[in-house]
Amino acid sequence: MEELQLCRTELTRQRGILANLVQHQLRPALKAEGIPILDHKDLSKSQKDELNHYFKDSVQPILSPLAVDIGHPFPFISSLALNLAISVHRPDLNQPLFIRLKVPTNRPRWVPVSEGGFVTLEQIMEAHLKQLFPRSSRIECHLFRVIRGAKDDPWDRYPGEQEEEPSYEPGSLIDMVSYELTARRFAGVIRLQVSQGMPQELKLWICRQLEADPEDIHVIKGLLSLTDLARFQVEGRSDLQDPPHVPVIHPRLRNLELEDPDSLFAEIRKADLLLHHPYHDYETSILRFLESAVRDPKVLALKLTIYRTSSRSPIIQTLKEAAMAGKQVVVLVEITARFDEAPNIAWGEELEKAGVHVVYGVKRLKTHVKLGLVIREEEDGLRRYVHLSTGNYHTGTAKLYQDLGILTCNAELGEGVSAVFNELSSALPAEEYGPLLVAPHNLRQRFTQLIRIEAENAKNGKPSGIRAKMNQLQDPQIIHELYQASQAGVPILLNVRGLCCLKPRIPNLSPTIRVYSTLGRFLEHGRIFRFENAGDPLFFIGSADWMRRNLDKRMETITPVFDAGVKQELEEILNIYEADNCTAWDLYEDGHYERREPDVDEDKRCAQETFIRLAAEL
Repeated sequence: MEELQLCRTELTRQRGILANLVQHQLRPALKAEGIPILDHKDLSKSQKDELNHYFKDSVQPILSPLAVDIGHPFPFISSLALNLAISVHRPDLNQPLFIRLKVPTNRPRWVPVSEGGFVTLEQIMEAHLKQLFPRSSRIECHLFRVIRGAKDDPWDRYPGEQEEEPSYEPGSLIDMVSYELTARRFAGVIRLQVSQGMPQELKLWICRQLEADPEDIHVIKGLLSLTDLARFQVEGRSDLQDPPHVPVIHPRLRNLELEDPDSLFAEIRKADLLLHHPYHDYETSILRFLESAVRDPKVLALKLTIYRTSSRSPIIQTLKEAAMAGKQVVVLVEITARFDEAPNIAWGEELEKAGVHVVYGVKRLKTHVKLGLVIREEEDGLRRYVHLSTGNYHTGTAKLYQDLGILTCNAELGEGVSAVFNELSSALPAEEYGPLLVAPHNLRQRFTQLIRIEAENAKNGKPSGIRAKMNQLQDPQIIHELYQASQAGVPILLNVRGLCCLKPRIPNLSPTIRVYSTLGRFLEHGRIFRFENAGDPLFFIGSADWMRRNLDKRMETITPVFDAGVKQELEEILNIYEADNCTAWDLYEDGHYERREPDVDEDKRCAQETFIRLAAEL
């Protein structure tokens, strides 16, 4: 309980920081540009008349006020939905009537007004409540929303849920996930957010109706549901946005014969190819890799993992075409990918109808690997072409996420990838996976060994060092090994975008560890691991972070890099991140971050802008 209370305190602190940023930086900045977020009460008469017509024509017809009284129980409140808590006073009632009015999600939250600016939909609704309840003598209104639990692992249980594991027939993981989707909708409330000014009595009453803990009531100053700011769009103001980013075709893929499916495979046979998204175009690389496999009569089989993919995914269409062309197509669709369960179930069913062999994962292990395998018949026998990636097969996020991928026909890697796919389809672990590091089998042990080797090298006076880039760092055992290596003198530099449970820069614990985070217009998603190895550096990329869930509870792959050219490219990528003095944030021993800033006489170096420039110059 003490840890939970600490989490609540920290959550409140962070939410306060966010509210202050919106109120004192974002809103003034928008106002200065002539596009303020306005309060309805401050509008001119003509603007109010304009919104009155909008309310009558476009909002009021779809509203459903739900009263709570002896004949109307407290309604179900969906997670994350915005709601108005309304107290209606009428002369014929002894006490106010509580009415819940949901803010519709099929209407824009940010409603433009003439003369510039926006008003929130909830304020428009509040300003017109008298039209909904004309016989009221007084109306009080406050905003609230709830956040319900959403467990990461469908094998876990919600508090109070049955302990026994439901009985399912073989192959019915879909049934289990469907059950989970229903359970999630009705999961317990873990947070009740209310607008500032809501009376204490009303807060506690709503809390009781929701069977929530009063400790989980959070009073929000300013706007609720700030994630909706992502949909705040102003037409005609491109000057307020990042310049459009157009990915470039990888230099080695620019002069290929488009009508010759062998041209791409021939290029891969020359040397491994490193793709760095979103700087390298996804459609002319990965999508073309898959499309070439469909069109090439020499390709016999195609295997792929789907964790998340885009709506109307061209990758799904390509896989269907491959099956209809008579190729053996096996696709792992991970239907326990949180918040993508329903679309993934639909994708799996669609692929099955096209003749694709679809498997849905390994029991109690979420499949997070990002692998593609093409098996091609050539003059000297069958050859495996593989795509080893840090990112999903998702054409949408490929434009927004920083990720890495390697196209290779290395025989050892191909055999290892085949072993992984055989485990995914047979549900039986392989004896070995070639050079691949595979969770939950050998990934933890191999990383531990690599860290310990660096510690021994440092003790023996040999070159040592660990440089890594990842999303999260949480695993206690890995952190312990890093501390031990630091105490042995190993220089350790970690680029951790998000959660980091390691404490750097502490004498006698982590004196040689430095941690920073890169935050730019693209989400940093790629994982790179570099070990100095006594002067002969080892490089790895893959899908796993240094987190317990990735090392023990998921199917993950980390691949060693063998190609000298790819190693050099990864070295340069790490160097560019480490030299960033604009979008990098350094973590200090007390847990706070400080943004790097260039010195007065120093040029600005932004990693992502550097990658954009370098890709365009090649």
